[in-house]
Amino acid sequence: MAVGLAVTAAALVAAGPGDAERPRGHPAADPAGEHRAVRTVTAPVRIADGATVRLLRPGDRVDVIAAEETASGGEARVVARGARVTKVPEPAADATEAGALVVLSVPRATAANLAGASATARLAVTLC
Repeated sequence: MAVGLAVTAAALVAAGPGDAERPRGHPAADPAGEHRAVRTVTAPVRIADGATVRLLRPGDRVDVIAAEETASGGEARVVARGARVTKVPEPAADATEAGALVVLSVPRATAANLAGASATARLAVTLC
């Protein structure tokens, strides 16, 4: 049985796609200087000033700033840099919430930062 498994494994290595420059059965090393592509996700974000959102168009690049509201004046920080606007939905006719929605394409980690910031701060955008 062990011999059969060894023969099968050898056949799979020999039949697999090969590269003339590297030994079979060994993973190819990433060439120096190459970076893996960052996966982006779609993140709907509510911006506090709805009039600002109406200035945006798909394809625009924006920075998203979170402004903390505290008794001591608050603090502002950038939570997304160079985010691409993918959609600017029309506001609902019966919308009662302040602000307006914009859909951004951002890296997954940035989407998590945006969601966290929107829970505790008012969000604003600046065009890049």
